[in-house]
Amino acid sequence: MLTFIKLKMKKIALLFILFTTVQSIQSQQQESRVITTGVPFLLVAADARSAGLADQGVATSTDAFSQQWNPAKYAFAIDAQGFSASYTPYLTDLVNDISLGQATYYKRFGAEGRSAFAGSLRFFGLGEIELRQNADDPALVVKPSEMAIDGSYSLKLSERFAMAVAGRYIRSALRIPTGEGDATPASSFAVDIAGFYQGEETAFSDFNGRLRLGFNFQNMGPKINYDAGTSDDNSANFLPANMRLGGSYDFIFDDYNKVSLNVELAKLLVPTPQSADRNGNGIVDGLPYTDANGNTINEQEIRDQNNIEYNKINWVSGMFQSFSDAPGGFSEELKEFTYSVSTEYTYQDSFAMRLGYFHESPDKGARKFFSLGAGFKYNVVKIDVSYLFSASQVKNPLENTLRFSLTFSFGDKYDDY
Repeated sequence: MLTFIKLKMKKIALLFILFTTVQSIQSQQQESRVITTGVPFLLVAADARSAGLADQGVATSTDAFSQQWNPAKYAFAIDAQGFSASYTPYLTDLVNDISLGQATYYKRFGAEGRSAFAGSLRFFGLGEIELRQNADDPALVVKPSEMAIDGSYSLKLSERFAMAVAGRYIRSALRIPTGEGDATPASSFAVDIAGFYQGEETAFSDFNGRLRLGFNFQNMGPKINYDAGTSDDNSANFLPANMRLGGSYDFIFDDYNKVSLNVELAKLLVPTPQSADRNGNGIVDGLPYTDANGNTINEQEIRDQNNIEYNKINWVSGMFQSFSDAPGGFSEELKEFTYSVSTEYTYQDSFAMRLGYFHESPDKGARKFFSLGAGFKYNVVKIDVSYLFSASQVKNPLENTLRFSLTFSFGDKYDDY
């Protein structure tokens, strides 16, 4: 069996990140219940505008990147068509050949542009890894990768509200080929259901205002199995099904200056892993103990049984269960929500500055970061960039990363705004 002889430590760190979320810093007594999923790259902000707004996009103004955040927004796009390409370096402090790329195309059509379709391709490349049986053997070079292909359709149900459905094919080629095992890529599919409301512009004494609201239930689909390339057995991983809720408000001061304030909540629709905490107080104590039948039960046995029961959960029932299964009760359920706030200043729709903050509970992943971003538009071309500053003791894999996005807008203009 092939072994890792020249697999750099930086690659080992990456593979660990792929299959686990960032672990929180906790006391020795407090047991972590971080929710982990397969294909976590689906939750990474692939475009620079949303990244500059602290991973927001469910209720912000429509752009070409809406496919990942809320495809219902395309029904309100100003330009009839748009194409975008984004590039995100990953783990830049460790490697230079890992990145996330995305390309998106959308088009409005139908009477008064009430409908829109969009498609996108997201690709997460892990660079090259050299494998050898023995130190002197020729290297076998593998290039693990993951990708998702999306398609969506959105429709205006009224002048101010639209909904959308999206389908997604997911392919994950992370298995290492060996002479004894099957290296077939794992695959699955998922759907999104989204809605978007854009209010009328309202006049106040010193400014005009506009409200936007949005929701998206995304990545809902069968589990993905890295072992056999199927998704129908109890060893498979949940997809990162996610609920996003958000609101945005524009302060329009004149024809040139506008400030938007945005807030967004998100929660994984994935069951919470159960623990060996018998008392429900977050502390593993009183182990081993003897049950009613006189059997001695230790902590590892409880964990093994919990894992078996967890793996048996169906992905559909798991989504509903995710709202009420936290061992710590309602207070722990609240910790499973992340929130972000951001602001965006736009001048004449040709220049934008962005600032955001993202927060996740220390018990559920400990991601905390500030983000900065800027956008520049000339004619039909727009360039967006963003930068992330970690505010957590746990290092963020996108820390010190400069992300880029390029957008081309063309076709007729719509007067929805």
